[in-house]
Amino acid sequence: MNDALGSVQSALILGGGSDIALATARALVRSRCRTVVLAGRDPESFAPAAKELLALGATTVECVEFDALALDTHAAFVASVHERFGDIDLGLVAFGVLGDQDVAEEDAREALRIVETNFTGAVSVLVPLAQTMRRQGHGRIVVLSSVAGERARKSNFVYGSSKAGLDAFCQGLGDSLLGSGVRIVIVRPGFVHTKMTEGMAPAPMSIEADAVADAIVAGLGRGSETIWAPSQLRFVMSALRHIPRPVFRRLPL
Repeated sequence: MNDALGSVQSALILGGGSDIALATARALVRSRCRTVVLAGRDPESFAPAAKELLALGATTVECVEFDALALDTHAAFVASVHERFGDIDLGLVAFGVLGDQDVAEEDAREALRIVETNFTGAVSVLVPLAQTMRRQGHGRIVVLSSVAGERARKSNFVYGSSKAGLDAFCQGLGDSLLGSGVRIVIVRPGFVHTKMTEGMAPAPMSIEADAVADAIVAGLGRGSETIWAPSQLRFVMSALRHIPRPVFRRLPL
């Protein structure tokens, strides 16, 4: 359960090796989160992060294996985490791949890898996680969407469509959980300087992973259902959504 000040006490971080995930874990621990479960394909590599979180004040940090594409394991995985660590106050769905757009346009296997990781894998674990929290009677699930999902662009429409699907699913899931004590929080970052974007030309209003983490923690404190990072992107994307398609397709996006 959250503490008397409303702070998260336990967090399950899916995609625990990503820069945004680890930045958010640090921010949560600074805000009095005490149990952190870092989950990903290579949990042994999380050891330095676990040590850092313990130094920041966490009392329990566990590194466990989780594969977004091992769909038939997800329900048992969520059940195992709940059995071992008790109620999950917050789940962060932070895994995903950018993929190679050029390859994906020619090779359906690459397109499917992107979509299955970012959308199908997320849906597969979100359903049992939401149901577990429903039985608890409380919890928040923070899902990393993207501004790329707001409107598909020719330069990254495979990644963008996978995030658009995830975003829409989470909006509906959140509405279905009304009154259960469980809330879905959708995060829509712009360009973030991370390992995933290394070597790419940064887009306007690009930010660091720590800034996304700070926005998430601040949004949780406000009770936000949608978090833009940076916040100005809300207005930029609102404008882009309404540009006529014949004009939009000519933009260098």
